[in-house]
Amino acid sequence: MIVVTGATGTVGRRVIDLLLQIGQKVTAITRNPATAALPNGVQVVYGDPSRPETLRPALDGVEAVLLSPRAAGNATTRLLALAADLRRVVVLSAATVEFPVGHPRFHAHFRAVEDAVRTAGPQWTFLRCADFAANALAWAPQIRATGIVRGAYGAAATSPVHQRDIAEVAVRALLDAEHAGHSYVLTGPQSLTQGDKVRVIGSAIGRELTFQEISPEQVRRGMLAQGLPEEIPDRLLGSLADYAVRAGPTTDTVERLLGRPALTFADWAADHAAAFRA
Repeated sequence: MIVVTGATGTVGRRVIDLLLQIGQKVTAITRNPATAALPNGVQVVYGDPSRPETLRPALDGVEAVLLSPRAAGNATTRLLALAADLRRVVVLSAATVEFPVGHPRFHAHFRAVEDAVRTAGPQWTFLRCADFAANALAWAPQIRATGIVRGAYGAAATSPVHQRDIAEVAVRALLDAEHAGHSYVLTGPQSLTQGDKVRVIGSAIGRELTFQEISPEQVRRGMLAQGLPEEIPDRLLGSLADYAVRAGPTTDTVERLLGRPALTFADWAADHAAAFRA
């Protein structure tokens, strides 16, 4: 049996779909089973990975875990200790472990989870993911309303990775011991500035869109006014400030592992065009 934490996230959902398609038995861990809306065939159970004791019943007989560091927090060691039959752990880590940017406390958190998994004993694979293409969904309300995305550090460049690519690599790592002991930096195939990404979304929806530069402090105030915790603008703005000076990494890892080209940001924008249409 395979357990997926972070099951309601964009990657977790896709991993569950792929595992079910090949007949794997999957348990999805979520804090809100009633609203999870996960596919038929998956066992959905309540649990909080940051409080591993709540997962005890779900970990009996588990052989592999897809671990979200943001879900598990500082409880990774305790969580893995409860899974007596665990053989393999795949961690949805971050490229910033290998290519640090932004506030050190954020990439230090991912590194600490990786260290805890190494120490725990099961076979491990670390998927160090670049900027998720799905992060651009945060722009959808602005695009629908005005066609203008207002943000800081427009020159910040990353190679956004499609959640489908991450999920396909994760499934292979969960099922195949060939990937044990490997750390993979997963990115999209092309480095894009924020302005580039806005233009690509515009092409996908047949509308001219623009990126308007505003100050980091304006962005911070706006995010806090929406009720977001300070951690969110700190994480975003710290990374963007560094990516405006030096672009994030671009690798061919997805293509090498999957035997096909990595999906582009244009592919992602076409897949999600409805979210940006008025």
